[in-house]
Amino acid sequence: MSPCAGSWGSDPSPSQVMGFLLPFIERALRERVRYRYVQPRVVQEGSNFRIEAPCCSRNVDRSGGTIDIALLIPALDGRWALLVREHAVAAWAPHAQGLSLSEALDLVCVDAERKFWP
Repeated sequence: MSPCAGSWGSDPSPSQVMGFLLPFIERALRERVRYRYVQPRVVQEGSNFRIEAPCCSRNVDRSGGTIDIALLIPALDGRWALLVREHAVAAWAPHAQGLSLSEALDLVCVDAERKFWP
């Protein structure tokens, strides 16, 4: 056993690791540029994380209902794929892959092209 492991025991399980990611993603979204006054929600779906939020612009949902913003999918190599919601066709579309989680969240939070926060 390594001296760093001490009484911690074995490596964390995948579910324990995923449990740490949810608050990390939620904190990152607080720093976004667009629609800072809405409260996005992060939903864990298996090993994926879906970000949803009220539609403040009314561009997608005129009633201001909740819409999908982004989908984060982990790859086996520890990198992430980032998907954007194509609301016109009600489907997810690839946006970027091979990213660190921080890089993926930066794309969502800055959203210079208004793809995620329509």
